[in-house]
Amino acid sequence: MKLVLSYLQAETIQLLRIPYVVIMSLASPGLFFLILGLPNAKDAASANVVMASYAMFAVLGIVIFQFGVNIAEDRVSPWEEYLRSLPVTPQTRFISRICMALLFALGAACIIIILGLLFSSARFALNLWLPFIIVLLLGGIPFALLGITIGYWFPLKAALPVTNLLYFLLAYAGGLWFPPQYLPAFVANISSYLPTRQYGEIVWGVVQGRPWSVWPWLWLLVYTLFFGILAIGGYRRDEGQRYR
Repeated sequence: MKLVLSYLQAETIQLLRIPYVVIMSLASPGLFFLILGLPNAKDAASANVVMASYAMFAVLGIVIFQFGVNIAEDRVSPWEEYLRSLPVTPQTRFISRICMALLFALGAACIIIILGLLFSSARFALNLWLPFIIVLLLGGIPFALLGITIGYWFPLKAALPVTNLLYFLLAYAGGLWFPPQYLPAFVANISSYLPTRQYGEIVWGVVQGRPWSVWPWLWLLVYTLFFGILAIGGYRRDEGQRYR
């Protein structure tokens, strides 16, 4: 735990040294919400779902970009070479990176929530706020592992376009931009199998006060294990190539 906290502190300080990246990462989901989301927030019920959807979109963007691009960039840096010489397991580094990303993701989601409360009729019952925040952050874990996978399996020049492509495709096809029932038929056919759709079903269920279903959680657990295996495999592969 001490090593996790030490890495968490180091990663956070390193990110804060580039303030424009932090500002753009936190602000850009809010712009999407104002442009694309607000027109669909026509009443309190729809506004709650839209605000929750774009809060998920904010979390998704932070965790995927934080890892997909940053890890690919870090891999060729002298600092990464030094970190690899330390007796630390990849799990320790992954946990610290995920915790840091979720903290910033919560900040981006809070901006969406504030905008939703100010400019729409979105309102949650007090007893829904804590479950909403919990599932919002827990649901971001598999996407953080997806970002780590991208970061270790792709070089920097490829990591950026791959991350962008997956970010927008998963958000759109998963129903985070527009309600799933408004998706084209061919997209709707695959939407139910995507991790973003399972993420959405969990969070939407909370804000709508629906009983929880175990199936979206099982789907996300499968994706978490799958991306986790790929992430550790990518780390080991990169380690074997660079430090043989």
